[in-house]
Parts: sequence; structure tokens; C-alpha cells
Amino acid sequence: MANNNQMTARRKQRTRIKIRRNSADRPRLSVFRSGQHIYVQLIDDKAGLTVATASTLEKNQRTELKNGSTTAAASVIGTLIAERALKKGVKEVVFDRGGFKYHGRIKALAEAAREGGLSF
Repeated sequence: MANNNQMTARRKQRTRIKIRRNSADRPRLSVFRSGQHIYVQLIDDKAGLTVATASTLEKNQRTELKNGSTTAAASVIGTLIAERALKKGVKEVVFDRGGFKYHGRIKALAEAAREGGLSF
């Protein structure tokens, strides 16, 4: 029987395979959620480059946000990554939830990114 880490890795891999199959040359908006923070990267898989990043660990976000593990913090990070992506000229992305359920902080981040101007 597989343990939790192995099952999480399987879910993550299953999600990434579907994303790569259907990406149509769009950058990937990858989300990682830890117990205390949330991290987002906009990754161009063809070039192997990170286009933009945002997280609750950034200096100005740490002063603004009381806690990095709330849905409010996730929505702030979602709007921040949308602004940074639009500055780089990226409007269409593929959302990579990375094995996490589309619920709570992940959902709040995705909806805020959509409201910020990204389409996925």
C-alpha cells in the first residue's frame, strides 16, 4: 500500500500529464500550498523558464497579510500573479493545481487570477 507522499506524487503526475497534453503552448500557472504559505509560479515549459512568481513569503506581503494560510491571502497572491503575468504579456495560461483539490485556497487563488485578467 502506498503512503501519503506517494499518493500525492501520483495525483500531481496525473494532473501534469493532462496539462501537458492539453496545454496548446500556453504557460503553466503552478500552485503549491503548504501549511503556512501559498506559492505560485508562471512557467514556460517549452523554454524551461519561470516567467513570474508570487508568494506569501515576499517581504511586502508578509507585512500586509497577517497570516499566509488563509483564503484572503490566496486571493491577494492570485491578483498579484495576474498583474505580473500581464506585465510580461501573458494572458492565457493553463492552471496546474499540483495534486491539490480545487477547493479553499486553491480556488480562491484561481478566481482572483481570473478576475485579475488571466484566462484559463
